[in-house]
Parts: sequence; structure tokens; C-alpha cells
Amino acid sequence: MANVSEKTTKKALTDSRTIRQKVFETISESKKKLTYGELEKRLSQKYRVHKKPLKTAINDLVADRQLVYTYNLGCSFLEKSFNKPTRISKRVVLKPPGMRYTPKSDEVVIDIAQGVSFGSGEHPTTRLTVRGIEAALSGKNCLVKTNHTRALDIGTGSGILAITAILLGIKKALAIDIDPCSRSEAKKNIRLNNMEDQIQILDRNIENIDDKFSLITANLRYPTLKRLCSHISKITGKQGMVVVSGIKTDEVTDILNTFTQKGFSCTWKAVEKDWVGMVFVR
Repeated sequence: MANVSEKTTKKALTDSRTIRQKVFETISESKKKLTYGELEKRLSQKYRVHKKPLKTAINDLVADRQLVYTYNLGCSFLEKSFNKPTRISKRVVLKPPGMRYTPKSDEVVIDIAQGVSFGSGEHPTTRLTVRGIEAALSGKNCLVKTNHTRALDIGTGSGILAITAILLGIKKALAIDIDPCSRSEAKKNIRLNNMEDQIQILDRNIENIDDKFSLITANLRYPTLKRLCSHISKITGKQGMVVVSGIKTDEVTDILNTFTQKGFSCTWKAVEKDWVGMVFVR
């Protein structure tokens, strides 16, 4: 009887727009990739929805480039699509090269070509770091009001963080990565955004860099961030800022203590799907 009662109290989804909305929200908020079967199970646990309108909603979302099928180890998954103009923070919009998009008054648009390097905007840590850069360079911060600001992007991947820093007001950026594929793709994205004169790409480890920087970005995993903290502190300029991500929620306290011991204070923190982004100021 309990099962019957539970079924009768579930809200029935019949409107096609509502079904599409719930499908998109479920996939966007999921901490793991979902197969069609897993998506159907999650929705059935909350609502009463028939298979035919559910399948129609998914097909419509795929056709509209809101969702995309991806494949891994013989399984197909439904994921949020980034093959269209996509806002990943309050001001930053990513789009595929050649696709038209008219930005709103305060938006900045980044062309990012599909590649194998990390930093397409699909992973929460990329979005968190972009949001962190935005927070670091917000109106109350004086960094972008000078003509000599310089950013360092550690492990640049696609180059998205260095490009974001320039678009939001930093004058020059150095992007480093020891992976030749990442450097190649970052250079391509920098050309797409006409920033060859502002962003330099180098095959360099951070330990071999001694310049001072106004802004440092590091979307790296927790052990690497902890190991590099001492050198990051050494090359952070006076009142400089460090934006980090790649941290899980249970690692935040240790990273916070590590940076605090080096004279930093945390001015911003955000969480998405158990990942955390943070901004530190010297």
C-alpha cells in the first residue's frame, strides 16, 4: 500500500516544456554523468512521467543543442552541451568559433575550439575558476585600474583562463603548460580571440618562474596546489590575487590553512558539484 500511496502523491509531468526543464535540470545538477536509464530512474523517483514524452523531451533538447550524447567505454551518456554559446559566469560567455552571438552590454565572449585539452567550460572547476577571476577583478578591486597588470596561468590547458583575465581587464598574461598538445590548442584559442600580443605561451614549470604577477590562476588538484603554494606566494605581487580550483569540499580547510600561513586571506569561495573555487589576496 505504501508504494501505491507514493505513486499517487508524485506530481505528474504532462506539459512538454516542464518535462524538458526537469530533464535539463537533472542532468545539469548531477554530480556524475547519466545514462538514459539513470536519468529515467531519477525522474521517476520524483515525478510520474511516461516514457514517450520523456524520450521526446530528450530528442528536442539534443536537437536544440541543449544536451549532447557522449560515449565512454561502451556506454552512452546525456550531458549538457557546450557546442553553442553558453554563459559560464555572470559576464563570460563561451562559444564555438564561427558561431554568431551578440553579447549583452556587460558580457565578454570567448571563442573556444573543441580539443582534447582541459578547459572547454564543461567541467565545474573551469567554471569556478572563471567565476573566481571575475570576482577577483570586480569593480571594487584596483588591479585592473593600472597599466602594468600581469597574470600567470599555471597549467593553461585550452588557454581559457588567461583569455578571461585579459578580457576582464588584465593587460598581459603568461600561460604555462608542459604538455605540447595543450600549448598548441591554447595558441589556437589565443589566435581565435586576437590576443597574440597580450598572451605568451611557454613550456615552463612554475618553479622556473621568478617574476611577480598581479593575478595567478591555478585550476589544479589539491596535492599539486598544496605543493606549489610556497612558490605561488613567492611570485605573487603586492596586493596580488590568486584564483584556485580543483579542490574538493573536504580539502578546503587544508588548502585554506596552507595559503593563510603564507600571508593570504580568502575573499571569495563558491561550490559546484562538490568542487570548490577560491580567491586569495595577499
